[in-house]
Amino acid sequence: MISDDLLEYAEFYSTQELTILEKLSRETHLTQVYPRMMAGTMQGTFLRLIGEMMKPRRILEIGTFTGYSALCFAASLPESGLLHTIEVNPEQEEVIRRYIQESGLGKKIILHIGDAKTVIPSLEEIWDLVYIDADKPNYLAYYHLIFEHVRPGGFILADNTLWDGKVLNERSGMDKDTLGIEEFNDFIHHDARVDNLLLPFRDGIMMIRKH
Repeated sequence: MISDDLLEYAEFYSTQELTILEKLSRETHLTQVYPRMMAGTMQGTFLRLIGEMMKPRRILEIGTFTGYSALCFAASLPESGLLHTIEVNPEQEEVIRRYIQESGLGKKIILHIGDAKTVIPSLEEIWDLVYIDADKPNYLAYYHLIFEHVRPGGFILADNTLWDGKVLNERSGMDKDTLGIEEFNDFIHHDARVDNLLLPFRDGIMMIRKH
């Protein structure tokens, strides 16, 4: 793991978050039980830069939480681009919509409140980029649902794929979240249809490129 001092150094020499993201981060830390579920400054900047490098027209996000990463992705989209983001918890809807409106990015974001396994089949899109950051036992189910709708050369990013190091535990001792991540990582690594790279960044980001 990177030391706290090196992490602070890296953050200092990285582009700082936009004012609205700083405000959202502060509210998330004050009001949410698990604020670390939010992407945060460095990961948010990473996601935005990935979007700007790829220049996607259609992005799917599975797991909105309070909307931090959604705003980062939307900021990378061209005027004609759209982000569909899915949040299962209806209690998050008010804060998500409030920050979407305040950001001025509302024309680029479509929020869906509901179970992603139900929402995803209803979306008639071909995805350039998919970001999975939702309930860990269903990562592989989401992957199977979206795969045929990702364009060749498109990317899938999955967050928390190191899961606080718990993926190193013996399988017999894994809880259902850790087991879901481990099964996902193992499937991706052996999927001949993709190239993949597990980045040891924050809590792990699996980068997947469809052939």
